Amino acid sequence: MKQQIIMRLLTGIAGLGIALGAATAHATPESDRQAFIKYYTSKYPNIKLEDYVYGALAFDEDSKAQYDAIMEFPPFESDIDAGRKMWETPFKNGKTYASCLPGGGQQIAGNYPMFDEAKGKVVTLNDAINDCRVANGEEAFKINDAKTLGKLTAYMRTLSDGMMMNIKVQGPKATAAYEDGKKTFFSRKGQLNFACSSCHVQNAGVRLRSELISPAVGHAVHWPVFRGGDNLVMLQNRYTGCFKQVRAVPPAEGSVTMNNLEYFHSSLSNGLPMKASVFRK
Repeated sequence: MKQQIIMRLLTGIAGLGIALGAATAHATPESDRQAFIKYYTSKYPNIKLEDYVYGALAFDEDSKAQYDAIMEFPPFESDIDAGRKMWETPFKNGKTYASCLPGGGQQIAGNYPMFDEAKGKVVTLNDAINDCRVANGEEAFKINDAKTLGKLTAYMRTLSDGMMMNIKVQGPKATAAYEDGKKTFFSRKGQLNFACSSCHVQNAGVRLRSELISPAVGHAVHWPVFRGGDNLVMLQNRYTGCFKQVRAVPPAEGSVTMNNLEYFHSSLSNGLPMKASVFRK
């Protein structure tokens, strides 16, 4: 049975998704996004684009109904409250996160990741939070620590809930970072020889064992997520899991490779509203 599932996924690699990767090798970020949208909406004409913010739930009414019921009384409210307390607690110098982030941290999360020309690299929201800490004499959190940086980010993204994703790719250096992220997304890797696109483009909406595979468009609007209750998972944590599932050695979280992947991946959700702090199976 497992072999049949793998062969089904590999068969999809020869389809439109790989053609999309080849055809958009020198395209603009916006034309890439439109190509992804055209692919999904042609394959699933009954699913509205705005429903892609719900990930795989968009393909299953029963799962979406269960999600709505859980979100009435989220089991992770205490974690969001812990993140709020961290956000509001002053640094030793008396300043706060709001004092060193644009707009006091309000309605900015949808702009990340962004390319920082001064640093010459992609900066994620987690990086921006850590930069704020260091600038105020505090130690940076570990980039993959869900208990500290994860909870703080989960709360901070609620300050941008409903904001339209607005990832900008401007200039040759930013474009090079974007293209590097796209290369990672479409490159096969690991013993199973899968790419990110193998599952989340060609086989979006297909069941892998008991779970539906989510589409790449809409992915970035809701991370970090609480999986199975109060298990907080950040986006690059999930990338790491995906690399391991295809039996590949994952790049370090927070590395150039991972940040560029998040940059490309997030840009696919431009124009969709953020859904901060949500439940996923």
